Amino acid sequence: MGGGFAMTQQMMESNLLTPGHLACAGCGAALAMRYALEALGPDTIIAMPAGCWSSFIGIYPYTCLSVPTISVAFATAAATASGIKAGLDIQGKGETTVLAWAGDGGTFDIGFQALSSVAERNDDIIYVCYDNEGYMNTGIQRSSATPQGTWTTTTPSLALKSQPKKNIVEILGAHNIPFAATATIGYPQDFISKLKKAKTIRGTRFIHVFASCPTGWRHDPQLSIEVARLAVTSRAFPLYEIIEGETWVLSSMPDKTTVDKYLDIQGRFKTMSLKSRGEFQRQVDRQWAKLKKKCGINS
Repeated sequence: MGGGFAMTQQMMESNLLTPGHLACAGCGAALAMRYALEALGPDTIIAMPAGCWSSFIGIYPYTCLSVPTISVAFATAAATASGIKAGLDIQGKGETTVLAWAGDGGTFDIGFQALSSVAERNDDIIYVCYDNEGYMNTGIQRSSATPQGTWTTTTPSLALKSQPKKNIVEILGAHNIPFAATATIGYPQDFISKLKKAKTIRGTRFIHVFASCPTGWRHDPQLSIEVARLAVTSRAFPLYEIIEGETWVLSSMPDKTTVDKYLDIQGRFKTMSLKSRGEFQRQVDRQWAKLKKKCGINS
């Protein structure tokens, strides 16, 4: 997967995400939005619930986004996007892309009921979950996207999270929606390609993008891209697509590495025991083997 850091001249000149957002240094979610808008273009409307992004978008009436953005209640990103799309269709503006843009808390947990309903109806929206594996905006609390063995302020060092991360993409794939995929800020061209593909499809499309969080993950801000790439190489966050709930396609993947370097680079794993590290590796290996089988890869 070469060219992970490559940026086209068009991307560098894009003004859909302008300077002046209030995100933390090295925020992966900010990068994810930049790539998303570059892929989807200016004819896009965003429904954005409470979360990191709604906090650093800007202080009203100012905004760092150059596309219409509607701030909505935590649980309602998918439902609001669905309503916006219905209204556009009535006006004959069916080509406008409607994007629900929510964090893992607003997707895996609080907003899941609306998302599941939209997927069941196969409403014509793109839903992107920028996943920083916790409720980072409100103080680094654990969510169901938080990995096993992780420190958060609600899973302190003596009581690290004991449950594995919810597999949100497989859950959405089980709704038999036209397109579900994983992506990461570590490989922007893969993310952009999947967004452009999603734009050509009608119905509910879901993309789960891994977005590093230096503040909550306790790593140097300049390492955000490296952390995201290590998640892929270690197979803690593999890249793939599910088409119509039936066809599984593995994306181009770099050579596999162990999880140690991925864990070592983040302070949130520093109190993880050797036993827990071993279980983390075994869990990653099991899930990777299952994914390859579903993608028709036997080796």
